[in-house]
Amino acid sequence: MSKGKFPGMPGNMNNMLKQVQKMQKEMERLQEEIAQREVEASAGGGAVTVKVNGKREILDIGIQPAVVDPDDIEMLQDLIIAAANEALRKAEEMMAKEMGKVTGGMNLPGLF
Repeated sequence: MSKGKFPGMPGNMNNMLKQVQKMQKEMERLQEEIAQREVEASAGGGAVTVKVNGKREILDIGIQPAVVDPDDIEMLQDLIIAAANEALRKAEEMMAKEMGKVTGGMNLPGLF
């Protein structure tokens, strides 16, 4: 076995540093791209829809007039919460999937 060589590992620290810097730049580019993407979720059979972006910001909430019942505000609130949580979950899933492509599936805490 040659000195300093391990299967699957870069030959020296300089190469490893370059790879890490390349990965970091790719992740930054991807985070910017993902921030522009939008995902949507609904609740109540489409009665309430929520659209969020990759930064997990709510962009739009749609409410069908038929679901607005002044005597049952709690149901409308529950539908909004359910749709918003699902949209946020989808945004998080999208981010994790795309970042996994860059990191090769490695779990790197604190990167996004």
